[in-house]
Amino acid sequence: MSKQELMQYSEFQLPSTIVSRIDISRLVREFESIDNAMTTKAVRKKAGAVSEDAPAMSPQLSEFLDKNAVNLESTSARSAYIKQLRLLKEKAPEVNMTFAVVADPESLQQLTVWFRESIHPHTVIDAHLQPALVAGVCLRTPNHVLDLSVRNKLKSKRGELEKELGALRVSK
Repeated sequence: MSKQELMQYSEFQLPSTIVSRIDISRLVREFESIDNAMTTKAVRKKAGAVSEDAPAMSPQLSEFLDKNAVNLESTSARSAYIKQLRLLKEKAPEVNMTFAVVADPESLQQLTVWFRESIHPHTVIDAHLQPALVAGVCLRTPNHVLDLSVRNKLKSKRGELEKELGALRVSK
C-alpha cells in the first residue's frame, strides 16, 4: 500500500458542505456505492461484458476526493478509505446547537468552517430547533453548555426588569 492508501481519518480535510454526522454517513454510503459499481465494472470487464459508465458523484463527494487527493482506481484503497470514513463518522467531535428558528444551510456551513478553523478540523454540528428560545442559540459540547438565547438573557435580568416595571407603575 502506498502512503496515500494509508491516510488516516485524522488527516482528512472535510469540505464545508459536510456539516453534520448525517452528511458523513451519506458520504460513506456514496463511497460504498461507487466502490460496488467500480468492482462490478471490473468484474464485467474481465468477463468481456459491456461496461457501464462511471457512477455519478455528489458535489460533496467530489469535493472530498479533490481535497484529499483520493485515488479511486485501487480496490484496496477504496476499502481503506471506507473504513477510515466510518471511523471519522464515529469519532468526529460534535457540537449540539439548538436554534430558535431553522438555520439555513449557508449559515451552518459558515459555523462549521469557524469551528473547524478554531476548535477541531473535523467538528460537525448537530442542529436542533427550539422555538421557546425566542432568539439566539444554545450550544452544547460534551463538557460545556453555553446558552446565548434571549430567553436566558431575560431570565437572568428578571429582577431588574421587575424593578423597572414597578418604577414605571409607581410613576403613573
